[in-house]
Formats: sequence, structure tokens, C-alpha cells
Amino acid sequence: MASAAMAASARAFLRPHRYLLLHSPTRRRLSASAAAAGAASSTAVRRSVVDVLRERGLVETTTSESLGSASASPGQLKAYCGFDPTAESLHLGNLLGLVALSWFRRCGHTAVALVGGATGRVGDPSGKSAERPELDLAAVEANSDTIKSLISQILDRVPEPSHHSQSDKDLSLEQNEQPLNNSGEENMGSFLILDNYDWWKDITLLDFLKEVGRFARVGTMIAKESVKKRLMSEDGMSYTEFTYQLLQGYDFLHMFKNMGVNVQIGGSDQWGNITAGTELIRKILQVEGAHGLTFPLLLKSDGTKFGKTEDGAIWLSSKMLSPYKFYQYFFSVPDVDVIRFMKILTFASLDEIQELEESMKKPGYVPNTVQRRLAEEVTRFVHGREGLEEALKATEALRPGAQTQLNAQTIEGIADGIPSCSLPYDQVLKSPLVDLAVSTGLLASKSAVKRLIKQGGLYLNNIRIDSEDKLVEESDIVDGKVLLLSAGKKNKMVVRIS
Repeated sequence: MASAAMAASARAFLRPHRYLLLHSPTRRRLSASAAAAGAASSTAVRRSVVDVLRERGLVETTTSESLGSASASPGQLKAYCGFDPTAESLHLGNLLGLVALSWFRRCGHTAVALVGGATGRVGDPSGKSAERPELDLAAVEANSDTIKSLISQILDRVPEPSHHSQSDKDLSLEQNEQPLNNSGEENMGSFLILDNYDWWKDITLLDFLKEVGRFARVGTMIAKESVKKRLMSEDGMSYTEFTYQLLQGYDFLHMFKNMGVNVQIGGSDQWGNITAGTELIRKILQVEGAHGLTFPLLLKSDGTKFGKTEDGAIWLSSKMLSPYKFYQYFFSVPDVDVIRFMKILTFASLDEIQELEESMKKPGYVPNTVQRRLAEEVTRFVHGREGLEEALKATEALRPGAQTQLNAQTIEGIADGIPSCSLPYDQVLKSPLVDLAVSTGLLASKSAVKRLIKQGGLYLNNIRIDSEDKLVEESDIVDGKVLLLSAGKKNKMVVRIS
């Protein structure tokens, strides 16, 4: 136990700092209303957010069983999850943290997203086989800004569970995405977005070693699983990475002391970092009440990471991955994984998910029906209503014969996933479509094109072509910029007009 003088010195060192509370016009009442909601709901039976997360497979470990009882009353918890700005966008591996934070909001608590403007310059060794490449200051700051904006957009939309019939073929966005002010806004918790550089920039190394480092036991730090693995590797671990757990632990201590944040959540690989924080709080502040909760890593049934493709990570930013490709990734989830992902990545009720699971066993089940629902729900959560509409429209655009009115933006949205080429305007206008299909590489020969036309398999902008004499007219060039050629259902070509 630290001496009283040492504890007093530590408390003086842990001075308050500025932090960011993001409000939208519909959020300005949330702080007050969250407290009111706690009183209003005292007469009703409320479920613990920990119980909700556990039922959905989103709890692996907690630091204390008391967290469950503490989380039953709205407004009692401020839960934070950290996101280091090591790239321009968050990726699918970060999605569980955002979903979990949203559940805390839905249960009336405060959700806190911490962007690591400071820790991102060091790099978390957890789960890494080698030290992260060092980012320059400008890159860290730029990444931090874009990630804060992305998190704000995602946490600001917390969809209510929808209950539309699975036989419905047309998605009603208005029915399934209800605005907060029509879905019990008074029961919603608020959310904060913080940057740990705001307090780290004022801390010197000597201050940190004196007031924090002396409470850290090297033996305990070495015993952490993430450290042991790296120490046994060929490259070992730098002192910089070794201190990461103390940096993250201090983040928890600072927010606990100055902002009342009392829960840290993270993936199972964050357990060592989380317990480093709870230990510092007990030793330095000599108080209890700091909790940790981990959720399983996002893995497929075969044990491999979900969110990795041959092309790289599945990014959450639409600037790095189109909503269409994001949607398609979830649409292609295997049957063996789709129900589990419905539970952990969506806000659909467990009763509804059970109905979906039972429907998959029935003789008349249409393949990929549940995958479609998963893709819709997750895309709406990450990209909003507009992003889902874009994804659905682009998906429809790839179906030959579809009645969707195409525009250049929709076609460009799918262009990075299919072959494309560029041709001068005068080379396209009045050109025989048979010749164009060959010159673009859609088909190998004119005879192959003519044969396909006779079979009813050649499409221009999803309209079937019945004549070998078809010429490309000005009205065929979508928005004067692009054409979409299709040979059957799968062979396609985007032609950009320059």
C-alpha cells in the first residue's frame, strides 16, 4: 500500500485536462436526460448491459463479478474503448469495440471512445510479432482526426432492433432505422470522444517515472502474455513497446480520476493492458470501482481472423472501402458463421435471430437470406442509411436486367471490384456495340458477341441487347461519363469515357 504522502503526490500529479464532448443537435439533452432516465427506470425491471453482452457472445472475461450488478442501473457506468490511429481508418477488427460501446449507450450508460494520439506513436505490442513501423507526427494527427470523425458518425447512430418479415424482398429503411428521438431518446446514454495526447503532452518522463513508474512491478509486466510472446521471439521487444501497458494503464487512471470513467473494454488480447490500469488505480488512488471487460476477437469458425481478404483489411471508412464492397463482404459470410455474427455485430433481438436460424433449416429457405440481413444491418450501422442505399443500389446495378436507374456514381461505386477501361468519347459514340465488346476485352471475338446476343446474354447498362446492329448512342452513356457492359451474370466491364 502506498504511503499517504505518496498517494497525495500522485493525486496532485493527476490534474484535470480538457476533453471533447461531441454533441449533435439531438444530443444536447442527453447528459441531463441520462440521469433522469435512471430515476424514471427505477420502477421498471432493467437488464444489466453485461448480461446483454454475455448473451450475445460479447463477453470473454471481466475483472470482477460486481460489474454485472453495477451495470444494471442506467447512468452508473462510463465505459471506454481505445483506438490507436495507426491507419487512416478503423478496420473490421475495431467494429466489436464500437458495437459494445453502443450497447452501453443503449442501456443508459456513457460510452467513451479514446483515440490514442499519444499511444499511437508507440504502438501496442499485443498480438504483434514485430514492432509497428513508426509514424511521423503529421500522419498520427491526420489519422486521429479522421478516426474521431468516423467514430462520431458511427456512435451517433444506434439503430433499434428491426422486426421486418424475412419474406420481404424490399428493404424499408424508414421502418428499420428509427431516429433516436422516436425510440426512447431519454433512455440513451451520451458518448464522448477523447484523445490521450491531450494529457500526455503535458507529462514529462521524470514525472511519469516518479509518480507512476514506481508503482509498476517489472515481474508483473513481464508476466503479461503479450510481453512473454515477444520476449521469446527472435526480434524481442523494445523498451518503448514494453512501456505501452503502463501508458494505457495510466490512460484509465487519468480518466477514472478526472472524468469518472470506470470501465475499460477491449478485445481479449487487451487483458494485460486493462489489468495494468485497474492495478494502477488501486495502488495510486487507493480506491476500488475500476472494472475491465474483454470480448472475443472477431474470428471465423475455422479460427482465422474475420476481416482479412487477399486485398487487405476491411476498412470502416467509405473513402478506403466502398459501402458496396463492405456490404458484399458480409453477404458472402458462410452459413456456419452468419448466426453468430448476427448476434455479436447487429442489434437485432435474440428472438428474431433465433427465428432466422430456424428458417435456415426449413426446406423453402432461400440461400443467403440471413447473410443479406446481416449485411444490411452492419452496413447501416457503419455507413448509415445513405451508405446502405448506395450498397443496395450498386448490388442491384450488377444484376443484368435490373430495373434500377443507373447513374455514374453507382457504376463508379462498383468499378474497383470489376474490370474497367477508358476510351475517348468519339471512339465510343456511334460505335457498334459488337466492336466495343471486343475492344474493351469483355469478349474475345465478334462471333462470340453475336452468339451471346442471340442467347439473350449481352447487356448494356443492364438492358438486354437484342440486335447485332446496336450502336452506342449519346443517351446510352450514363451521365456522359460511363458505360456498363455485361456478358451474362458475372462477366462485366466498366467503360469510362474520357
